[in-house]
Amino acid sequence: MLNAFSEVYVKFKLHFYQEIFQRFQSREANLTTVETFCMETVQALGSPTIHEFASFMRISPPNAAYKVNSLIKKGYLSKNQSATDRREYHLAVTEKYTSNYNISSSYTKEVTLRIEERFSPEDCAKFQEMLSIISEELMPEVELPPSIVNRLQSK
Repeated sequence: MLNAFSEVYVKFKLHFYQEIFQRFQSREANLTTVETFCMETVQALGSPTIHEFASFMRISPPNAAYKVNSLIKKGYLSKNQSATDRREYHLAVTEKYTSNYNISSSYTKEVTLRIEERFSPEDCAKFQEMLSIISEELMPEVELPPSIVNRLQSK
């Protein structure tokens, strides 16, 4: 089981890396590898504040602000004022990023469609149950905020 799980995980990682480097080869490299990881994290977190992003990445708020401002200048991120707390700003991935770099989510969708085509609905339901247990119970080191869990579950 460990070997099979590791193989799938490594394949997802390697596909991600291949896509990043292919984009660096095929167009001007506007994003560094670290910036790409930052963007993928912001996209995965939904609309985090700079503080939420910094906390999740375990970096200082000034370091996070520096990275965010650089990505805003490059046009890959925007800051949107909160409707409920006017002092707070949420980060949003721009169309420029999603059209050029939307790497991990498109491949995840592709593999999911292949799973649904290959396996019975019963097997897919069991797999979904197992993945939920893995995420909710067996991976306590990566705690997703409730807003992200809700967004992911509604897809």
